[in-house]
Amino acid sequence: MKINRLNTIIILGLFAIIGILVAQLLWTRQAYTIEEKKFSQKVYVSLLEVAKKLYEGTNNELPSENPIQKVSNDYYIVNVNNDFDAEVLEFYLKSEFEKASIKTDFEYAIYNCQSDEMVYGNYISLDKSNNKTSVFFPKHENLVYYFAVRFPNERSFLFSSLKFWFVLSFALIIILLVYVYSIVTILQQKKYSELQRDFINNMTHEFKTPLSSILIASNYLINQDKIKSDVRLSNYSKIIIEQSKKLNSHIEKILTIAKSDSVQMIIRKENVSVIPIIEEVIENVKLRNEEVTIELKTILSTIDIEADVFHFTNLIYNLVDNSIKYCDGKPKIIIEISRTYTHLVIKFIDNGIGISEKKLPFIFDKFYRETTKNSNEVNGFGLGLYYVKKICELHKWQIMAKNNTEKGITVSLLIK
Repeated sequence: MKINRLNTIIILGLFAIIGILVAQLLWTRQAYTIEEKKFSQKVYVSLLEVAKKLYEGTNNELPSENPIQKVSNDYYIVNVNNDFDAEVLEFYLKSEFEKASIKTDFEYAIYNCQSDEMVYGNYISLDKSNNKTSVFFPKHENLVYYFAVRFPNERSFLFSSLKFWFVLSFALIIILLVYVYSIVTILQQKKYSELQRDFINNMTHEFKTPLSSILIASNYLINQDKIKSDVRLSNYSKIIIEQSKKLNSHIEKILTIAKSDSVQMIIRKENVSVIPIIEEVIENVKLRNEEVTIELKTILSTIDIEADVFHFTNLIYNLVDNSIKYCDGKPKIIIEISRTYTHLVIKFIDNGIGISEKKLPFIFDKFYRETTKNSNEVNGFGLGLYYVKKICELHKWQIMAKNNTEKGITVSLLIK
């Protein structure tokens, strides 16, 4: 169900971005067409004004029919039926194009009826250092006096007026590429995560079968009279059983985490008395480690919360056990319980080796273990605090860690 929902979201997101991109490109194309029409209208009005001024002061009148013909997108001819000077024409062209804000290069040529050919006028460039030469101006039939104007950079001029549209389209293309790349990366990571989880499940299940046989055989062995009578063999048998149980505990922890990643853990909340659970954990820990000192400090007589008893007990045990593991001397842990206006606060203060400030935010990550001089001597897979974080998230609690002023760290649990 989750996979189908994820695939649906990915496909819908992809179609949405593609749709926006296509719409943007269509709008850009439409905007270019509109700019092209506006440019043609400006050129038409300007050339008409030029034609009118060429007739001023003469005995001839401007023809009633349209004197301007658009031969192509960048090429215009103007029929004036009147002889005129090239310098005067250039002056009028410059002034009218400037009025119309046609700020692009142009060139013009004049038809010479005596030689029956186009006589090149001039190339007018906004860039004074431009030394371009004229292109071919074709001759037109049935016209006696006319001039032609060409805009060689019309396309680039129109593109420059649509910079915003092109930048926006380019940005959308980048967003689409980043989205596709992100989706591909997420799917690959999801695939690798599933492979990793399947491998862990298979590996741990394969371990549990021979481990169960070892435990059964060891328990049978330690009860034999010959083993009981031999102190050395009895100790060896106890070591085998103890280490097998420890390994079984690690395997169970890995299986629990692997299962919680694939299937949501079920939290069965009920009214829980906090102090008795913590005291029970303290007692169990002290039985296993006589050197540890754990002190419970609180002014509250009774503390009740809504929680899953099993997971809450494991949470307390993992936090205490983690403080013991990462201590280079005799472990001393203080558990402080207090209440604020909004939260119940449980603090676990230890005298351990601490952790660098840069690596402190990562201690709740899966499989993360701080690299220290004695980290290889610490048993575990970096799953204890990850499990604690997950239980807190399922209960909608907050958990945070900070270094103490002198030594060790303080892990604070905030319960609503």
